[in-house]
Amino acid sequence: MPNKPIGKVIATEKVPTTIDSFHFWTQPETILRPFDVVKVKHLNDSTTYGVIEEISHITDSASFLSSFISNDFGDTEIEDSTYRIGMNYVKVKVVGNSHNIDSPVISNSKVYLANKDEIITALGLNKVKNPIVCGYLEVHDKDNHGKKEILPVHLSADFLIGPEGAHLNISGISGLAAKTSYAMFLLKAIQDKYIADAENTIDDEDEDSNGVAIVAFNVKGNDLLAIDEMNDFKQSMCDRKTVLKKYENLGLTQEAFKNVTYLYPASDHNHKNSFVPPERLKRQKSQKKAFEYKFDYNKDKQNLDMMFSNIDDPNQTIDSIINYIISGQGGFKNIQEWHRFINEVESMQEAGGGSSKKDKEIPVLSWRKFYRLIKKSISNNVLFGSTQDGEARIGDMIKNINANDVYVIDIAKLDSDMQAFVFGTTVREIMDYQLSVKPEPKDGKKPPSRIIIFMDELNKYAPSEGAKNSPICRQILEVAERGRSLGVVLFGAEQFMSAIHNRVSGNCGSFAYGRTNAIEVSKSNYKYIPKVYQNMMTRLEPGQYMIQSFCFNSLLKIRFPEPIYKQFK
Repeated sequence: MPNKPIGKVIATEKVPTTIDSFHFWTQPETILRPFDVVKVKHLNDSTTYGVIEEISHITDSASFLSSFISNDFGDTEIEDSTYRIGMNYVKVKVVGNSHNIDSPVISNSKVYLANKDEIITALGLNKVKNPIVCGYLEVHDKDNHGKKEILPVHLSADFLIGPEGAHLNISGISGLAAKTSYAMFLLKAIQDKYIADAENTIDDEDEDSNGVAIVAFNVKGNDLLAIDEMNDFKQSMCDRKTVLKKYENLGLTQEAFKNVTYLYPASDHNHKNSFVPPERLKRQKSQKKAFEYKFDYNKDKQNLDMMFSNIDDPNQTIDSIINYIISGQGGFKNIQEWHRFINEVESMQEAGGGSSKKDKEIPVLSWRKFYRLIKKSISNNVLFGSTQDGEARIGDMIKNINANDVYVIDIAKLDSDMQAFVFGTTVREIMDYQLSVKPEPKDGKKPPSRIIIFMDELNKYAPSEGAKNSPICRQILEVAERGRSLGVVLFGAEQFMSAIHNRVSGNCGSFAYGRTNAIEVSKSNYKYIPKVYQNMMTRLEPGQYMIQSFCFNSLLKIRFPEPIYKQFK
């Protein structure tokens, strides 16, 4: 135990100590913060650990009016004529006992700040198996001199990406909470770990040695279009050496992402479908790091339902039309190209267009609605056509993904319907790939055992209200509920966690809460988070997150360093 306690346990008739919590008094000048870890000597030479939740200050004044009167009825310039006895009292949540003794701590027991090693024990960080760094804590130095020490925090890969649990949800206000930056920091930590594991493993039969692949969607400008290039820190508040030192202290490499492939929507002279600068695209293509993606009729027509995820279809007529097309009925039997497909749909929406009795089962008005929607999306769209040199299908690229690869799929400049189509198609291709028989390793490369999908603005595709029966929402629910067993992991981000489907958030094994507003934290999703922590969520700074995971004994407030990959305004 340290030489100097910071207070003593209080147990009163109305506020007793319990196996879950206790209070202690401390001097008003003692500097403490929520999330600080304290310890109390307990029975059988054991130690009980707790995390500070709330700090209050009281005096012996009976009311606010008493303080007003004792200052000569409100004279702020005079000294208080009545001396008031004051103290701070602190509410603590119990997180464990060194001997697993679950009994309340005793009144008047001395309370101490935990040191670095004890914090690790108290929070369960010493029990994390298969660790992946997720940030760091700033803790008091051992003598509580006000200095701060850095303590790396690790999540268990078993709970983050399987097999014990899976899926991560990241929430926070756009621009302030740095959702993408935190997700990419965590993905870099995962890639670093599995590349190192692959270099050190000698057991080819070990499933985890196959590594993890990452598929990230770029939804804003140039955000993720140069993640294999180092940050020049010209736009940073920190200097390069400071940031790189943090990565070193956290056990991460001081390099940007490796094995990156960029997939951009195909463009032509009339339609520029990406924000990528032409010189960067040309350079990445020359390095075989980039391809432009297109959709082939024969291979991608089965994903047409994804194009209508935002369309109300109460009578499922669109579903009927798509099934009619995919099964090759009527004039769709021998079609091989998109333009012929459009022509056939156009003929079906004309009165008497269907030749057989079965064709008449789908009303002409339904065909007309389908034609209007499909023509808007596909006609004169360069994304729909046969691939040329330097171009590829997303589905074919997924089939060739290797362990520790990173695919960045750019959808930032596409309209919302096409974004939904690309996202939904990719998720379905990944699920199909994980269900298929994997190719044999070649050239020293292996298929991944798990594929992580990172998507910002997840609330657009799996909302808490409306569009719950859309094809994309059903696909996301399939990933959330069954993906862990198949090795498909979802890292989803959105501004407000309450805006996503409760079956998606309910199946997440880990949560990262960034800065949000008071209206959001009043929702039922935050009901079991202590009120003081909810209030702190409205004041979090960029680079700070609150992390909740099955492998931790308590909610943690962590920091993470600035991105190491290239940043854009």
